[in-house]
Amino acid sequence: MTQIYPIEVFWSDDDHVWIANVPDLTFCSGHGDTPQAAVEEVEIAVEAWLETARKQGLNIPKPSQRSIRT
Repeated sequence: MTQIYPIEVFWSDDDHVWIANVPDLTFCSGHGDTPQAAVEEVEIAVEAWLETARKQGLNIPKPSQRSIRT
């Protein structure tokens, strides 16, 4: 089962793009012209983040309590 991490999505006035951030995974974010595009990008980033952490033997945090799986 894949762990589901909460994603925060917000508009960046500085960058003029939507940002999707995964607070549980340090420096894991994506961006796009739409909220959906930003989420799609961050989902790719999450997989890359987790793969890299596994390869390097790093601790992988559990999703925070804000995470809901339906």
